[in-house]
Amino acid sequence: MPVARIARFLVAASALFTAGPAPGAPREPATPRHAERDSASFAKPSLPRGTHAFAFAPFADALRLVAEGRRVFRHDTFGDEVFWGDSLRLHEALAQTSPRAALALGLKVDADALPRKLAAALRAGRVDLDDPATTLALLRLDAVVGVTGFFDAAGRIVSAGTQCALCHSTVDDSLAPGVGHRLDGWANRDLDVGRIIAAAPDLSAFERLLGVDAAAVRAVLEGWGPGKFDASLLLDGKTQRPDGGPAAVLIPPAFGLAGVNLHTWTGWGGVAHWNALVANLEMGGQGTFVDHRLDDADRFPIAAREGFGEVRRTPDQVTSKLPALHLYQLSLRTPRPPRGSFDRDAAGRGQAVFEGNARCATCHVPPLYTEPGHNLHAPAEIGIDAFQAERSPTRAYRTAPLAGLWTHGKGGYYHDGRFPTLAAVIEHYDAFFGLGLSAEEKQDLVEFLKSL
Repeated sequence: MPVARIARFLVAASALFTAGPAPGAPREPATPRHAERDSASFAKPSLPRGTHAFAFAPFADALRLVAEGRRVFRHDTFGDEVFWGDSLRLHEALAQTSPRAALALGLKVDADALPRKLAAALRAGRVDLDDPATTLALLRLDAVVGVTGFFDAAGRIVSAGTQCALCHSTVDDSLAPGVGHRLDGWANRDLDVGRIIAAAPDLSAFERLLGVDAAAVRAVLEGWGPGKFDASLLLDGKTQRPDGGPAAVLIPPAFGLAGVNLHTWTGWGGVAHWNALVANLEMGGQGTFVDHRLDDADRFPIAAREGFGEVRRTPDQVTSKLPALHLYQLSLRTPRPPRGSFDRDAAGRGQAVFEGNARCATCHVPPLYTEPGHNLHAPAEIGIDAFQAERSPTRAYRTAPLAGLWTHGKGGYYHDGRFPTLAAVIEHYDAFFGLGLSAEEKQDLVEFLKSL
């Protein structure tokens, strides 16, 4: 088969991943089913004349699965409206929230879901951002990233659900602050998910699990702060670190995970494992999840009491979607840093420091920038406390992949943001390992990290 024909096919296939409407191009108003366009944009490419279809079947199948994964990531609630709507009644709070207030909480708006006239009016400042009715209109358009509103025949909002994109997508602000094209896989470090949950009228589900009243629940949730979430809260009930700070951790990115073994700050499992855990136990999706490590009542008292180690709900609205979701996440490549955002000469010198005197590459192995294989370390190995590690079955911290650091510096570095800058991270390791780095080496190392 001619190499040129194969190349033409692969170019056509790869174009499907980047194709999309030009800014300002006409677009039909979105509906709760507009997500179907995400899959349609990955339609099977036509094969070059004279090629054999079976030779490209794996590529076509992969494209279709990635397309379905993108739809799941962006638009599927896994049936979690049972939790967010029926239990928390979050939709009632949303109905009273203005777009300005929603944006201040870190919620984002997908500009590509907006009709052309609405986008133009928003750009011109002719949209009332202080009217909650505008929020409901955006929800009807399925334009609020990570949140789906459910409406009755009379147009009243009756429930709400969430998606993966709520925490792991943001936008490029191309239309207005908080309004733009989606950036899937980016950590939304503006999102104050704790305050969003705390605004729900009915927190009795949290009260029952934690054994405290609504005021105490709200105090915990509102203490998380922007860009943080505590996935372990409803497993172990711990609300604070030993130093009195919130037990929540920073939302990590969901891109650049291909080839990375363990996921999350403390390596609970691979990407597919964490997707299943979050969909069922954190989002409140209706599916199946099994991890009998959660049966340990000493370490996970709430999870053990509630039987979270084996959850089976019917019909299962999660499990069949995990393969596509997994593949889509693995397809999300690390974004390159903007031109001019780092000193190239210094970054070149910093790479030599990274791989040499600083010994960073011992654990952050290029090009994964984590260890190939079992990428975990005991707290004592990296010179920090064990609090968050002890909340995980691994009792360890994962070597976090470093590529794309420039996208999620807001909120600080490390799992809990304890280091406000990259320079502070380097100072910690320089002191702990006795590296003896010079001031110039440290600054060059910062520039290299910014270049990844």
